Amino acid sequence: MAKLNLNRMEMPRQDAIERGKNFNEVALGYTKEMAKEEAGRCIQCAKRPCMEGCPVMVDIPEFIKAVTEDNMPEAVRALKGKNALPGICGRVCPQEVQCEAVCTLGKKGAPVAIGRLERYVADWERENIAPAERKVELATATGKKVAVVGSGPASLTAAADLTKIGHEVVILEALHVAGGVLMYGIPEFRLPKAIVQGEVDYVKSLGVEIKLNSIVGKLNTVDELLQNGYSAVFLGTGAGLPIFLNCPGENLNGIYSANEFLTRVNLMKAYRFPEYDTPVRIGKRVAVIGGGNVAMDSARCALRLGAEKVYVIYRRSEVELPARHEEVENAQEEGIDFRFLTNPKQFIGDESNNLAAMECYQMELGEPDASGRRRPMVKEGSEFKIDVDVAIVALGTTPNPLIAQTTAGLETTKHGTVVADESTGKTVKAGVWAGGDVVTGAATVISAMGAGKRAAADIDKFLRG
Repeated sequence: MAKLNLNRMEMPRQDAIERGKNFNEVALGYTKEMAKEEAGRCIQCAKRPCMEGCPVMVDIPEFIKAVTEDNMPEAVRALKGKNALPGICGRVCPQEVQCEAVCTLGKKGAPVAIGRLERYVADWERENIAPAERKVELATATGKKVAVVGSGPASLTAAADLTKIGHEVVILEALHVAGGVLMYGIPEFRLPKAIVQGEVDYVKSLGVEIKLNSIVGKLNTVDELLQNGYSAVFLGTGAGLPIFLNCPGENLNGIYSANEFLTRVNLMKAYRFPEYDTPVRIGKRVAVIGGGNVAMDSARCALRLGAEKVYVIYRRSEVELPARHEEVENAQEEGIDFRFLTNPKQFIGDESNNLAAMECYQMELGEPDASGRRRPMVKEGSEFKIDVDVAIVALGTTPNPLIAQTTAGLETTKHGTVVADESTGKTVKAGVWAGGDVVTGAATVISAMGAGKRAAADIDKFLRG
């Protein structure tokens, strides 16, 4: 028996200096030889804990085994049986805290690189199988019609599952392009738009209709949808309302929410100005406030747009950073300057009300708070200034209140999230389900997909009486 390789196959990446100057994808993907070698590390254990760690229960050992056997059509079949968005998940899912975290091999060495293999399989299909040749068996039509509001990962997953089992699905998307946060929130260098569009097209190929520029709550309400031919409504509208610091000077010119900044850069293609007429202001010195993946994305976009110095300002220590380790490492390699245990006190403007500096506190950590992380506390008398031209506030988001305000009987929390059963997505309003960030607040793509899948199963149960 061959000796077990405890080290995973590294994935090639663009050089750190070069990639800091362009928006091309950072991780370059496995070659066939690399993928087969990494897949060969999977020991095909009987208990399959990796499947339990996947919110959509992909049969991971089965698709990995097909890779080792060079049977790529079978790998695609096994992977897409449960996951309609594998190219996206292979790039942005936090596998290190989900499927890979419980990989048996991880007890002795590095877990199998499940996410990288998922990406390899999805990319193989895109490069080798024409969309028209990707056959999917659909159940006999039930005659039931479902409205899915929003087109992010929860909605796309719910729509795909419902269509496969025979229901007619219409996605209503408020923006001019489908994909939700996958399109407007995640930069090209981490998730190329062509990958997202390809997987949106796959969902459409199943028979899902997508109506763009359709704002539910304005053009029609949830109740009107239920009264006009839809038997059920799934709300997957995400969390797009930014949270601010609410400190002095936050209305100065040059201060963005990360939501606005990334939407301009990603969806409106500010990085291709003047080809696309959407300029975004980037000074010489940029501060990004926050420590999650959105903060990393904002900082790395600012660097690529020409900022000479980019700071990440985070009020806790590096240990508590919520961003994926891989993205923090990428940002550090590219030259982003992390200022830990630092928090803004106020923004300072010049005579034209343009941002000129930030006054910050130094922080220290106390006992863990409700989040389980150590509570940051101000060090009295520790104020200091940092000169910055642009600041990007990346402190998180809450759901847009439009649907809650226009839907009688829909229960929401004090944070604006919709109350829904965790295991079914069912809300307290008859005929309405919800899932993803609109229920949980900003979370991961794969957790939203899991919610979409559970809701689809429960909607199907409801529609069939």
